[in-house]
Amino acid sequence: MLQLKTPHVARYAASTLIVALVVWIYFSFLHVNHTTVALTLLLYVLFVASRWGLSNAVYTSILSTVVLNFFFLPPIGKFTVADPENWVSLGAFLVTAITASRLSNRVRDEAKEAKLQRLEIERLYDFSQQLLTTDNILDLLNSIPRLVTATFLTEGAALLVNSRGRVYHSGRSREQISEESLRAAASQREIQRDENTAICLVPLMMGLRPIGALGMVGNCPSRQNLEALGSMVAIAVERAGAVEQLGKTEAARESERIRNALLDSVTHELRTPLTSITGAITSLRSQLQLDPQQKEELLSIIDEESGRLNRLIGEAVEMAQLDAHEVQLDRQLHSVQELVDQALKNAQEIVQDHPVSVRLPENLKPALLDLRMVEKVLHHLLENAAKYSPPGNPIFVSAEETKDALVVSVADRGVGIDMLEKSFIFDKFYRGIGQRYRVHGTGMGLAIAKAIVEAHGGDIQVTSQVGQGSVFSFDLPLQVPSVDAGG
Repeated sequence: MLQLKTPHVARYAASTLIVALVVWIYFSFLHVNHTTVALTLLLYVLFVASRWGLSNAVYTSILSTVVLNFFFLPPIGKFTVADPENWVSLGAFLVTAITASRLSNRVRDEAKEAKLQRLEIERLYDFSQQLLTTDNILDLLNSIPRLVTATFLTEGAALLVNSRGRVYHSGRSREQISEESLRAAASQREIQRDENTAICLVPLMMGLRPIGALGMVGNCPSRQNLEALGSMVAIAVERAGAVEQLGKTEAARESERIRNALLDSVTHELRTPLTSITGAITSLRSQLQLDPQQKEELLSIIDEESGRLNRLIGEAVEMAQLDAHEVQLDRQLHSVQELVDQALKNAQEIVQDHPVSVRLPENLKPALLDLRMVEKVLHHLLENAAKYSPPGNPIFVSAEETKDALVVSVADRGVGIDMLEKSFIFDKFYRGIGQRYRVHGTGMGLAIAKAIVEAHGGDIQVTSQVGQGSVFSFDLPLQVPSVDAGG
């Protein structure tokens, strides 16, 4: 208790000493009139009011009045006043000093309050900016109490969200704020402040609908800022919930699209080879008098359609593995010539009806890639070009080197891609609207190519014009092999 009073005692003592110093200088040396002394003491009273508060200023005003009367108003050295006009002067000085003290003290308090208000508004702004950076509702709910504690310098904070049925804590809030008190605060719809425990409870409202409550321990902001804080948190929680619900809706819609596409693929792609295989087996069993050539034709159909089925299933499995990031890349430095030669060798049967033109600049740097996987990318692009180009139309394979990547392109002179379809062309199971029943396929080739390229840290894109053809391009990171110093 003594420690709390010591600064105030020191201020009163300082005021007394300064008033005594002013009186001593004016009375002993300068010999000025009492008006000059009164104005000097009045200025000091204003200074005390602005720095040390009203009580000290009132004390200084009374002390100044007493010394002004004793040392400067006749009869000097007595507390009586000979001239009645001096009573008026003395009273006016006291009233002016106290009134000025109150006004100065009020300005001081308002300035202090304005500074605190500005600080709280800045904290509210910082808090709102941090809320906008999180759309994931689980991350948001966990971070709000920590953000409140860190931003408003509280001892702890707790958040109750009715739809989640649990309380999120930070700091000392777990010991200080109970779930029951938060639920009561949410239902009462009024801000509660307990000055004894320094706990504030703020209901979170969306219109007239309560969605939870926010609790703070220590250093609670003003009521107006608590209302603003509660509104911000309520809007952020509601927004994050809406984003989460939108994500679930989009996921359900995408799942439905993929399901429909998969059913379409099963209907038009898997059933066709099964029908051919079943028909060939039925013919072999029912027609026992087949000549060797007929038997060979039927066996060739079974073999070809079985291979087609195996390829379709393999693509589906590979797409699932890529989506689950279960494919381990064996990245090594390979030249683009090696990549193109390997792809063309494996795609000979696919592009046999199309002349292929390869344009590779000399001295291309090697790229860091998994040769087997990237060869599949080029294979899918060649297959896509051959499928959607009339027989005899050329296919162009080219490559170029940019600042830090190798760009490989496959161009065709086919039907092209409509502008509206470009954004879907790399989606799983998507096939062009005008070509899906004319050209065989599952719609997974380009999706697989995209997944492989992105796994390498690259990007794949298409430029196209309907009736003029398409150009598919993908880029791969370059790495220059280090030169052995001993070589």
